[in-house]
Amino acid sequence: MRVRTMLIRGALTAALLAGTLGIAAGSKDKEPAPHFSATTTTGEKFNNESIKGKVVLLEFWTTWCGFCADEAAFVDKVGKELAPKGLILLAIDVGESKKKVRKYLEQHPRDCKIVMMEDTNLAAMYQANEYPIYVVIDREGFIAGTQRGAGGEEALRRLIARAGIESPEDSDSDSN
Repeated sequence: MRVRTMLIRGALTAALLAGTLGIAAGSKDKEPAPHFSATTTTGEKFNNESIKGKVVLLEFWTTWCGFCADEAAFVDKVGKELAPKGLILLAIDVGESKKKVRKYLEQHPRDCKIVMMEDTNLAAMYQANEYPIYVVIDREGFIAGTQRGAGGEEALRRLIARAGIESPEDSDSDSN
């Protein structure tokens, strides 16, 4: 019942934000990232102020999502590889209990910061209702891009590049 109430509240919040801020899935205009707070399973806290000057990749996922499981390894790899360039990867599990996620992560470990839906308002803000969803926030706090659904490693790298972080192989092949 608690999760259902949270989902309903989240949907209402998302609808209000979408109407107020003009946020739309796949919007090509740069929109300011909504004000958020998130706490990882290890207690790290993130919000709009703490991410200034960094690029943030939000990954919305669930334990039952096959595409999420398929993409997890390269998402973690890209997150770790680009962290020295200022990338913060937050993987937000949507709508599942901490116990279920903990058990899943014992079998399928992740090498990134995990956030539970109950510890953030992000899932509602980005209308996370299909998975995976990737959202990139640039260094100035604007939404640089959104991808709904699996797209593979190269698509993820292109999405992150929209926020100004090029992958090593991108910068070698793209000499402008």
